[in-house]
Amino acid sequence: MTMLIWLADVLRQAGLSVVEEPGWQTRGLGEMGLVVGVICHHTAGPLAGDDPSLGIVIHGRGAPNPLPGPLSHLFLARSGVFHIVAAGKCNHAGRGTWHGVANGNIQFIGIEAENAGTGQDHWPLSQLEAYEKGVAAILEHLKRDDVWAVGHKEYALPKGRKTDPSFDMITFRQAVGAFMANTPHTFVPASTDPQRDMLRKGAQGDSVKELQHALHIKEDGFFGPATEAAVKSFQQKNGLVADGLVGPKTWVKLLNL
Repeated sequence: MTMLIWLADVLRQAGLSVVEEPGWQTRGLGEMGLVVGVICHHTAGPLAGDDPSLGIVIHGRGAPNPLPGPLSHLFLARSGVFHIVAAGKCNHAGRGTWHGVANGNIQFIGIEAENAGTGQDHWPLSQLEAYEKGVAAILEHLKRDDVWAVGHKEYALPKGRKTDPSFDMITFRQAVGAFMANTPHTFVPASTDPQRDMLRKGAQGDSVKELQHALHIKEDGFFGPATEAAVKSFQQKNGLVADGLVGPKTWVKLLNL
């Protein structure tokens, strides 16, 4: 039986605070498959409280969009405490793909971190450090590198369907990689500014409007062909790789940071 009963031990060995929720070792919607990585989420829950979304993550949500729990294997409170929710399959990934792997619910470990996801909800330093350190410990156990730490917004299809987590995944993976390499590094909090989201064709929302504003084009909030063309033109003029992908380097040029 493929259940992730090693989760608590791996996190504790990494020096993290862990709470084992009753029944977690047998909780799940079936067995796991070959686990290759971690999908990072935010709860989109209340602005206040250490762990107000924990019950929903364990038991699932009701109407109008019901989804049975568990909704992730791990829950990360604002204080940086990991709650072990389930060892089996969880409803956390949905439709998507990352480096050719599409069976997210059985091949990725899901982590739901308490954050409203508004871009205005501050991520406590202790929570971010625990997030990075925990993901690093899991990937080391799986014998995978930091590329297998993926944001739900990067995994989900169609692109733009999800916006979590509300920080820059490139910065996050760099920090995870530093923990895995055990190299000294200066911790840089992952940005909660929607302007720093990784954007590509198909994305939509306020982050795209900010991009379009910076490019001086129509601000309709949809990253379509016209926006992609404007991005590529801007990148080419500024000595960047003209791939139409808006990551940290493109944002720095756009915003004169």
